[in-house]
Amino acid sequence: MSTNHPANPATDATPPRASSEPSEPSAPSAPSDPVPAVGPLPEVGAGPVPWYRRAFADLSPLRENPDYRRVWLGQVVSSIGQQMTAVAVSVQIYDMTGSAFATGLVGLFSFVPLVAFGLYGGAIADTVDRRKLGLIGSAGLAVVSAVLAVQALAGLGLVAILYAAVAAQAGFFALSSPARSAMIPRLVPSHQLPAANALATVSMNLGLTVGPMLGGVLIGAFGAQAAYLVDTAAFAGTLYAMWRLPAMRPLGERKGRASVLDGLRFLREQPNLRTSFLADLAAMIFGLPRSLFPAIAVTFYGGDARTVGLLVAAPAVGALLGALFSGWVNRVHRQGAAVLAAVSAWGLAIAAFGALHNLWLGLLLLAVAGCADTVSMIFRNTMMQVAAPDEMRGRLQGIFTVVVAGGPRLGDFESGAVAALTNPATSVITGGLACVAAVLLLAARRPAFLTYDARHPTP
Repeated sequence: MSTNHPANPATDATPPRASSEPSEPSAPSAPSDPVPAVGPLPEVGAGPVPWYRRAFADLSPLRENPDYRRVWLGQVVSSIGQQMTAVAVSVQIYDMTGSAFATGLVGLFSFVPLVAFGLYGGAIADTVDRRKLGLIGSAGLAVVSAVLAVQALAGLGLVAILYAAVAAQAGFFALSSPARSAMIPRLVPSHQLPAANALATVSMNLGLTVGPMLGGVLIGAFGAQAAYLVDTAAFAGTLYAMWRLPAMRPLGERKGRASVLDGLRFLREQPNLRTSFLADLAAMIFGLPRSLFPAIAVTFYGGDARTVGLLVAAPAVGALLGALFSGWVNRVHRQGAAVLAAVSAWGLAIAAFGALHNLWLGLLLLAVAGCADTVSMIFRNTMMQVAAPDEMRGRLQGIFTVVVAGGPRLGDFESGAVAALTNPATSVITGGLACVAAVLLLAARRPAFLTYDARHPTP
């Protein structure tokens, strides 16, 4: 369902790496042993595990893999910084124009580069050193944040500069995001992939919850330039983490350039991966009524802008809690069934949200939906990372970026159109039920997806 769009804007199998870091930073070198492109999730030795470790997110990928730990920490810091920048850009544009329409155009200026560069960034990631591509993307994002800081300090007051910066941010993110995601199976052993994906959702949702709050405080006290400067500095962690990685060239035999069309053809021919993408699209198109939140705040609850803020934050809070209490995910092998169950839970929670007009119950239902989103995302990412060959992971991650960017926009149109023809409550209820119906249809058309077993992955 991926309600969390890729960064302000957004997660891959080798033996475990050594757990100790080198005493002195050194230039990265190629890994000494080739790693398999595909492999099952092996059984993990079961011993007595304290209840709190079974309940909370599994931190073993962070404890045992120094490269992954640095990348994850850098992602947390940069995600918070990027969300601060997103708030600052919106505040600046509204202050300059006084127009909600002008502020809303930020989404359009980010959407087009996300789609275009997401697809081609995935193709590039399957032909070059992914570490270098990650470095280029992070450096580009840092430069854009610095440009935003300079224009704010100079008081230029040009909306065009902000729109251009938003488009450049989206382009750099989409160019490098598939490469960063495709690295994960090379940084952690295969049995830790579900836990690593759960931790990725923790970092993303920390950004979505903490970033706007910190951004609001900084902007209120020191102006938009403060948020931009903090964001620029925050990229130092990501750049350091990328620099310390070994070379990350794609594995497998490559014949010429990696084609975007080859990635789409591969996805079409792999029924399990295709079904996981379709399940996510069903959730975002039919069961994501975010464009209706302003109307819902007024018509359901008689609220105002603060109510809209609560509605927007509730799914992210639920997603974060779902990731923090994800210690159980490593024990689930029927990951296809888990994806469909999570998407169904999302649809049912959204339908109930549309039917029950109590604010606190509504916030709880939105949090439940966000938690279901996290569960679906963990297993969908794990399936894609394990079942797909390494030389295709970049392109699949690129397609995933486009789905995450485009799906919510289609969902905005669908929910808004139905609400215009009926009313917001009908739009939300029918959207949630349509999501469940789509899941049942997918299960009927692809029953093998229900029996997909992580111990014997097939794409």
